[in-house]
Amino acid sequence: MPDAPRTVVVLTEDALTSADVEHITSLHPDDDVTYRVLVPADTEHNVVASVLDHLGMLELRAAWEDLVGREPDPAEATATAAEQVAESVGLLRAAGSVASGEVTEDDPLPTLRRAVSDGGDEVVVVTYPHAVEDTFHTDWASRAREVLHVPVLHLYAGTSELG
Repeated sequence: MPDAPRTVVVLTEDALTSADVEHITSLHPDDDVTYRVLVPADTEHNVVASVLDHLGMLELRAAWEDLVGREPDPAEATATAAEQVAESVGLLRAAGSVASGEVTEDDPLPTLRRAVSDGGDEVVVVTYPHAVEDTFHTDWASRAREVLHVPVLHLYAGTSELG
């Protein structure tokens, strides 16, 4: 009797890239895996943390744009997240994987917790580097490790670097 498929929950702040999909699918190359992609609608953009992140990465223009920018419109943020889910699921399926996805609230941890309790075997968090959150362990991966009882891997988007 074959083993049940392994479920990997992928929490990402942007659409996955082909490099991200390659890294994620290479974690279980010989296993039957189902992927569930979660993308939060960024309706409550934290300007201070974002500016500090950009300054920490010496991205002065991006820091300035965040500082003088506007809060995202909730409908626009949700629509953008839905596009990112569709793109990510499409790339996973194009790679031969079974995948589904959904948009979450700004704080993705409650949805992530439900996804794990619904049978998620592990979590892969894909984000850009965030100097403040990563340093003080308030990033999604660190928070997930504190409350979930499954392996949590943190990858930086578009790279093979671990967070």
